Amino acid sequence: MDRSFPPVTPPPLASQSGTSFPRLVQLMQRLLAPDGCPWDRQQNIGTLRRYVIEEACEVADAIDGGDRGELCTELGDLLFQVVFQAELARVEGVFGPDDVIAAICDKLVRRHPHVFAGNAVQDAEEALRTWEKIKATERARARKGEGLLSSVPRSLPALMRAQRIGEKVARVGFDWPDMRGSRSKVAEELGELDEALAQGDVDAIEAELGDLFFALVNLARHAGVDAEGALVRTINKFTRRFEHVEKQVTAKHGAWPPLSGEPLSLAELDGYWEDAKLIEDEKSDLARRDVDGT
Repeated sequence: MDRSFPPVTPPPLASQSGTSFPRLVQLMQRLLAPDGCPWDRQQNIGTLRRYVIEEACEVADAIDGGDRGELCTELGDLLFQVVFQAELARVEGVFGPDDVIAAICDKLVRRHPHVFAGNAVQDAEEALRTWEKIKATERARARKGEGLLSSVPRSLPALMRAQRIGEKVARVGFDWPDMRGSRSKVAEELGELDEALAQGDVDAIEAELGDLFFALVNLARHAGVDAEGALVRTINKFTRRFEHVEKQVTAKHGAWPPLSGEPLSLAELDGYWEDAKLIEDEKSDLARRDVDGT
């Protein structure tokens, strides 16, 4: 351990206020020093892009997994990427870690006038509308000529981007008045997809699938559901059930595909799949009983 960076025991949670942040910045500067880490010194803002995305995804996984210890670790990894980027920018002479902190603090103060300027709001919805109004004004001043959707990152996962776009346009009145309109749109798009499938036109099928996905995301938004989260949970559910099927097949046949070379029947696979569903249902029932105390 470098004597200049000995282990530090964090203070109790009740008294923590972020005073350890300078230590991370100083550690990053040490890694980028002439006698620092060769790998770190080879990086630039562009080469680190993939790591920022990777660490953000690992934070999301930790949140989904419900492991707070893992979340603490992954948030640290993501924070390291933020400081890494900021320190590289400082070396370039563009901005530094303190500029990053100042910018976000100033933004939060500006966009929370109900907290810092005495402008009262009735509820969370009004607070959000205030935020969006101030944000739109700031963007109009800084980026004249850019549209309402220019602030939605193109690199967002598709479902998240679609839902964010839907939220943006809804705030200016470009939306179905209620859920019935979005549900009817799903039915309309499904009918158009059926027509494209019947024609066998691959380009049309792709276009109609895209329209259907977008309509489903809008329906999710009207229903108060996070479309990305809904799909992630379904993927995780499918993965758990398939892993059960895989274990059963391997236990009975030695491998999948079976070592005998004989194909498995759909009836057998469906049986394992139904078993997996029953196991999950039983676990859900037990969890509910634990919560209810029954």
